[in-house]
Amino acid sequence: MKRRNFVWYSLLFATGCTTGVNSTNSDQIAITIPKNLKFAVTDVTGIEDLQRDYGVFRTTLEEILGIKIELFPVENPTAAAPALLSREVDIVFAGPSEYLILNARAKAIPIIAIERPNYHSIIVIRTDSKIKLLSQLKGKTIAMRKIGSTSGHLAPTKLLIDAGLDPKTDFKIVMLDDKGVQALKKGEVDAWATASDRYKNILESEGLLEKDFSVLFKGSLLPGDVFVASNQLASSFIADMQSRMIKHQDKLIQSLLTAKANQKYKGGKFILANDTNYNMIREVYQKIGQGNFL
Repeated sequence: MKRRNFVWYSLLFATGCTTGVNSTNSDQIAITIPKNLKFAVTDVTGIEDLQRDYGVFRTTLEEILGIKIELFPVENPTAAAPALLSREVDIVFAGPSEYLILNARAKAIPIIAIERPNYHSIIVIRTDSKIKLLSQLKGKTIAMRKIGSTSGHLAPTKLLIDAGLDPKTDFKIVMLDDKGVQALKKGEVDAWATASDRYKNILESEGLLEKDFSVLFKGSLLPGDVFVASNQLASSFIADMQSRMIKHQDKLIQSLLTAKANQKYKGGKFILANDTNYNMIREVYQKIGQGNFL
């Protein structure tokens, strides 16, 4: 991203003006600054849970942007779209699947994505399984996490599509969340799809041994969760917010990690969000006959 020297009108903000616009010259670009921002997370419902998991992050982001930020709970993952359209919320933190909904229905603008170093979909079989190739899962039953999960549904489905299988006819999916590994252990399913960065933790929590399982296939690095902005915010403000979040990413990521629910972001880094990185998920929705969903 081309770097620019953005100047904030802090005095206007301090006096309570709704917006402030700085003067422009050869080194400066006018920025329309909102008085405050409302922040939502698609998979966290209830203000108490939102405060517990993102309260420290909210405070840190508020300091970095120099703008008051309010937490805004949503009822379900798709509720953030109408909230963005009505300006009830300004910034949303969303998973890849939810991002596509926000982009399609509310024209949300991607700002920053969190790239996780070991975030891949894997398809696991029992060590004694005769299955050696993804194509051999034709006619088989596969345990996945939940509908719409990037690593536990959409991405593994894409792996199977790439192996030549039709998701509508060639295999059966059962959504078992993390209990899919127990179903695999008992022989109730033929394979289990999960995220590589969750794999060993799930085995440990279920009291199972890694030697009893084998990773049949590991996919490429998955697109990360993404911060999006309302398209009603000034583009100059969005660009400055993006720049500040990248610059102060160590502090922001550390604030996320204060919550147990966000430990998956450990070792992650902020990158500029690129809409094309999410085309893989769009393709899966089309293949499974849910293209109208987006």
